[in-house]
Amino acid sequence: MATLFEETAIKDMMMRNRMIRSATWEGMCEQDGRPTDKLIDWYRNFAQGGIGLIVSGYTFVRPEGKGLPGKMGIHTDDFADDYENLAKAVHEDGGKIAVQLVHAGGQTNAINAGRQPLAPSSVQVDQFPEMPAELTKDEIRAIITAFGQGARRAKAWGFDAVQLHGAHGFLINQFLSPLTNRRTDEYGGSIESRSRFLLEVYQRVRETVGTDYPVLIKLNAADNLDGGLETDDGVYAAKKLAEAGIDAIEVSAGTPASGAENPAREKINKPEKEAYNLELARRIKNAVSCPVMVVGGFRSFEVAQKTIRDDGMDYIAMARPLIREPDLPNRWLQGDHSTAKCISCNSCFGPGLEEGGIYCVIEKKEQEKAVKS
Repeated sequence: MATLFEETAIKDMMMRNRMIRSATWEGMCEQDGRPTDKLIDWYRNFAQGGIGLIVSGYTFVRPEGKGLPGKMGIHTDDFADDYENLAKAVHEDGGKIAVQLVHAGGQTNAINAGRQPLAPSSVQVDQFPEMPAELTKDEIRAIITAFGQGARRAKAWGFDAVQLHGAHGFLINQFLSPLTNRRTDEYGGSIESRSRFLLEVYQRVRETVGTDYPVLIKLNAADNLDGGLETDDGVYAAKKLAEAGIDAIEVSAGTPASGAENPAREKINKPEKEAYNLELARRIKNAVSCPVMVVGGFRSFEVAQKTIRDDGMDYIAMARPLIREPDLPNRWLQGDHSTAKCISCNSCFGPGLEEGGIYCVIEKKEQEKAVKS
């Protein structure tokens, strides 16, 4: 029977438990995407805290694919030393780290992208800040190449794996969604055609890094949005990826336009609200042979353990709880099974825009109050 705290492997990547740090934007890079010492220390804390695998913040493969300020970039060889130092810092504390590769597509603006954003189709939808330009086939091919080159750099710089970002309204997800993909060529129409870009990106990455290097994906099983990706189509995409050789699928759902069913839901204050993507993950688990990770609202040890032991998931993933408590895995491992302190308020992201790096606002206020008293 599987348990939360047991060693596992994906290819040759050994992980000390079944807990994954899910990717989130941190806002700690230079304007051009170069990692900073602050970011390196951030990841070192996760490794020291005992997480099984760290997935980096979403990392743009081309400059126009940058979605937010302070975001990581892996579009140039110039950052080799910085990334090597980051991977080394994680490894020195016994951790494993994957780089998440992304292109924001239409889910950015001209300020961050440096040009009019690009998307599968030139459509104005709620999740797009402004009207994007429709990608030409030459641009599609260039982006596919960029994903491959990003993976090449990650492997060469010492990272343990890469993860494609195929969720939350970013470019791969935009191709999968009929809401944002209105194309009439071979990249649009049926789910078979809407999956083409995803599968071509995966194949290019696989050809670049080889068969022995772990290639993962974060994939929306559904967009939770009228006109967006539906579950049957999400399962289809997952099945095709598994058949093509993907090494693990992290199941998520929602976009910034999905209202209360967005990827980072608020007020996760009781066990019944946790694991809100579990049913979707079960659908995918039943359709694929590769390991399945599930993200979405994990706050209590009991729910996390049950998800592995009884619900058949291979890994659970979390992001916000580790912003407040990077040592949460070690705390649970050592027998303190009290619920994570994260209250799911999403206030942690504000400082990323205002101060150059996310942190738990609630914890900081409590610390300041304690000092004053």
